[in-house]
Amino acid sequence: MIQVQRIHALNSIPAGGGEYVLYWMQQAQRAEFNHALEHAACQANALQQPLVVCFALTSYPEANLRHYRFMLEGLRDVRGQLAKRGIPFCVRRGAPADVVQELARKASLLVADVGYTRIQKQWRRDAAGRAACRMEAVETDVIVPVQEVSDHEEFGARTIRPKIHRILPLYLEPLRKVPVKYPFSGKPPASLSLEDIDAVCAGLKTDASVKPSSRFAGGSHAARKQLSKFIAQHLDEYHENSSDPVLDACSHMSPYLHFGQISPLDMALQISGSDAPRAAKDACLEQLIVRRELSMNFCWYNPEYDKYDSLPAWALKTMGEHAKDRREHVYTREQWEAAATHDPYWNAAQRELAKTGFMHNYMRMYWGKKILEWSRTPEDAFETALHLNNKYELDGRDPNGFAGVSWCFGRHDRAWTERPVFGKIRCMNANGLKRKFDIEAYVERWS
Repeated sequence: MIQVQRIHALNSIPAGGGEYVLYWMQQAQRAEFNHALEHAACQANALQQPLVVCFALTSYPEANLRHYRFMLEGLRDVRGQLAKRGIPFCVRRGAPADVVQELARKASLLVADVGYTRIQKQWRRDAAGRAACRMEAVETDVIVPVQEVSDHEEFGARTIRPKIHRILPLYLEPLRKVPVKYPFSGKPPASLSLEDIDAVCAGLKTDASVKPSSRFAGGSHAARKQLSKFIAQHLDEYHENSSDPVLDACSHMSPYLHFGQISPLDMALQISGSDAPRAAKDACLEQLIVRRELSMNFCWYNPEYDKYDSLPAWALKTMGEHAKDRREHVYTREQWEAAATHDPYWNAAQRELAKTGFMHNYMRMYWGKKILEWSRTPEDAFETALHLNNKYELDGRDPNGFAGVSWCFGRHDRAWTERPVFGKIRCMNANGLKRKFDIEAYVERWS
């Protein structure tokens, strides 16, 4: 059963009159545990029509070869999985509203998934305004629909947590795969081939300076394999080891969640159903549900989520008061990017990021705090951190990334003891790394 709270009508046109139901897959790039896909399949059965799925391969701000390669590997998985259900998958290059408008001309109903960033919301508004059929959007990349949790931007985890947990049992339910009763017959819509991903990437003419990840392969098959490995090897001690970058005991699922290649609901059910200790499962679900969906709340209700001036008033005030404090070190954007600072721990974190597209979350916090400490101004620091995160992280350009960078500058946090440069922003230092971890082993790994 798909909860009605997940479904949002985007126009008032009645369904019917076309040849098929069209699911525009954009954020939820998967064929399993996808509420939007299953809703579209259910509606197609009710209309006694086939289902067609499309994807718009378009230019995305700050996306580069690393991101496109990972995404296309996932879309290749989707094509194979949909084919087994008799559902044609059409991938076309172009602006999403153009691609969707063309394919929706013969549709009785257009179903979309939901995205939370400005550009994702604008794509869906544009498509709804140009669609000649009914359009609905279905939330499937969060466990609890954002507007069911809260009607405003939440202060932090402590304010959103009870609101999520109060209604979480209603949504923490398995999703049934809907059999497609009316397979598509005849010639399917023309589609871009995904057999040669290198050729597709070359045709995009995107920034190729950031090479594909040396660590992660894209797709739902890789995502499920990684999740199984995490549950088997690391979940039992997650509550004790996840913050240690040397043990590397985190889930490594953020790239797959970013591209919608795995469902957070699927993950939550597998974690909840495991034999791991309750403390370990609770700690993991806190990150997957509360912390992740706090970032969705942030981007949904704050349209300026990636702007320095949108930071909390107290944070802007304290950083402004200390903007002219003497910095012990000041680095340029080029030095940051090249991992050319005096700090071996910061350099190691940047090298991990540049090579793999991933940085351990504890190191990412340290990384962001040091950019604030060693930049000419806090505004410069914010822009540098956002640029590096979006360019190199596989999960950059994402609500979690925007919230994570902003956290380094006071978002979803409180005022701390006042210090030079930081003001009342929480600070982190190398002594803390040395006290908590074998940080030299981390440096050696990324030397």
